[in-house]
Amino acid sequence: MSSAEPTEQTGPAVRSHPEHAQRPEHPQRPEHPQRPEHPQHSERPGHTPRPAPVPGLAESARLLADSTTTSTALVAAALARIEAAQPTLNAFRHLRAEAALAEAAEADRRLAAGERLPLLGVPVAVKDDTDVAGLPTHFGCDGERPPVTTDSEAVRRLRAAGAVIVGKTNSCELGQWPFTEGPAFGATRNPWNTAHTPGGSSGGSAAAVAAGLVPAALGSDGAGSVRIPAAWTHLVGIKPQRGRVSVHPHHDAFQGLTVNGPLARTVADAALLLDAAAGAHPDDFHRPPAVRAFDAARRDPGRLRIALAWRPPLTLTGAGPDPEVRRAVTALAETLARLGHHVEEARPRYGLIGLTFVPRATAGIAEFAARHPEPALLDPRTRSALRTGTRLGGRVVRAARAREVRQHRRIGGLFDAYDVLLTPTTAAPPPRIGTFDQLSAWRTDVTMAAACPYAWPWNVLGWPGINVPAGFTRSGLPVGAQFLGPSRGEERLIALAAQLEDDLRWYEHRPPV
Repeated sequence: MSSAEPTEQTGPAVRSHPEHAQRPEHPQRPEHPQRPEHPQHSERPGHTPRPAPVPGLAESARLLADSTTTSTALVAAALARIEAAQPTLNAFRHLRAEAALAEAAEADRRLAAGERLPLLGVPVAVKDDTDVAGLPTHFGCDGERPPVTTDSEAVRRLRAAGAVIVGKTNSCELGQWPFTEGPAFGATRNPWNTAHTPGGSSGGSAAAVAAGLVPAALGSDGAGSVRIPAAWTHLVGIKPQRGRVSVHPHHDAFQGLTVNGPLARTVADAALLLDAAAGAHPDDFHRPPAVRAFDAARRDPGRLRIALAWRPPLTLTGAGPDPEVRRAVTALAETLARLGHHVEEARPRYGLIGLTFVPRATAGIAEFAARHPEPALLDPRTRSALRTGTRLGGRVVRAARAREVRQHRRIGGLFDAYDVLLTPTTAAPPPRIGTFDQLSAWRTDVTMAAACPYAWPWNVLGWPGINVPAGFTRSGLPVGAQFLGPSRGEERLIALAAQLEDDLRWYEHRPPV
């Protein structure tokens, strides 16, 4: 622990000192036969039997490489599931049915010729903020947009790995809220309970993966927008280091807050998609050295020092975790202690980090909103953020960004004493659809900050985090916990998440829809 940057501590929570046995490296696990449903979920009325599990990302790649199936079969099945679920979940904004099937047929020819790539022929989805040649990029907005002519760098890399992009998933308007609803496309619904949101802004990607429509999907995270919907749909969601996955053509999206990251049902699948999408465009501002995420998912993390933090940064809402969230995260911390890690409560020194987040976030919204060809179609709350971001742009946002180095030192002091920070991903379970309807911009921000106070500081810092499923409320709604690390710390977080997954086997629990 740095003497200049001490970490405030509360009383101990759960501690464990015995060394745990070294976990052998394991190959990517196949989809396991289903065990009985999660007890809290199986008590819900109206439960219906699940269909056969859909193979995950790594399993799909293995089946294709072994000639056990074809890309055409996998892509056609994914498209059929998407179309069948669309009236209920509304997860997709655009489908590429004809193009995806043509690309699948070409992948089958390449596979038959002996070519092998990490994702050759595997169907995946990307978010509506991501450029895919031939489709418009609405980013959750209403109105007409012409198709773009060039893939984003992340999509280019996914294609280079052999993936077949089946479509683009819904996002709230300019990715600014933890729900995926809007006049342009309606409401995207949570497959665990369709009366509730899957979260946002990557809610379409989360709903699609949780429901088994696609084995994995790319999202983006500017204030928790991968981790929050992952928590609320029982998924693994990785927010990588800033620059790990290119945001080109934007270079420095939302004043450096936003990164692209994967959502999947298993750690290995999320890591595989991260490896496939990772890498910089020549014009990118941020270019961290490469990591081997999929290898990390098969590596023992060792015995780690884990800080459990309940108090979120100052948001002026007085928010703390819902009792059911606290119960779930406490149980997860106890599991980590049983696995041999040292876990204790601590308090990161966040300071007034929100004063630097707001100018960067609103200036980013203003930059995107100003490009909309029909500003009158934007949500009134977006227009309010545009005005605020315009006022706080220039000198104020430059000053906010200049404080990042000091924030790294202050908050990073935690990692002198600990290896990983554990917090709830959200303070509340997923809200009901329509919770944010008709709220003013101020009330939306307050309600949002109270429900989701934990994720956004790591966007300010640019450091990695990963959501892991933490269980369910008594009514069957998923909640999550996040592992947060220092700069370029993805591999340790992924290894820890994979060890926890081996014990909890959360991928065996599937939603009814």
